[in-house]
Amino acid sequence: MQSYTEEELAQAFHLMWDNYPEQVRLIRRDHTIVAGNALYLEMGGKTGGKCNEGPPEFHKGCRAMEALKDGKAKSMKHEPGEFESFWIPVAGTEDYYIHYTNGADAAYRRMLEQGFLPPKPQEA
Repeated sequence: MQSYTEEELAQAFHLMWDNYPEQVRLIRRDHTIVAGNALYLEMGGKTGGKCNEGPPEFHKGCRAMEALKDGKAKSMKHEPGEFESFWIPVAGTEDYYIHYTNGADAAYRRMLEQGFLPPKPQEA
């Protein structure tokens, strides 16, 4: 198996995913977000943190470890069927995968256009 530095993987990720119209992340096996595409960063996403932080219900059905174990992409459709999440192992590595959900950002933008105001982050 060819080895790549994390910097090389992040550079390749940006070349391929920065113009994708949904938020996409490059994630390490330990759930650390290594890179995010332009939309992810524009929407306030951060690198260096863990993708599995937050309420457990947000991560119900996560198939990342399954994808890494057998080296094959996994997906999951969400009810009512408007969204579909993907976990795609990065070829040539054992510990990195791409994660995104099709439909989520478009739905969020529609909500904002209709007047939805997202909750403000709570101050510590």
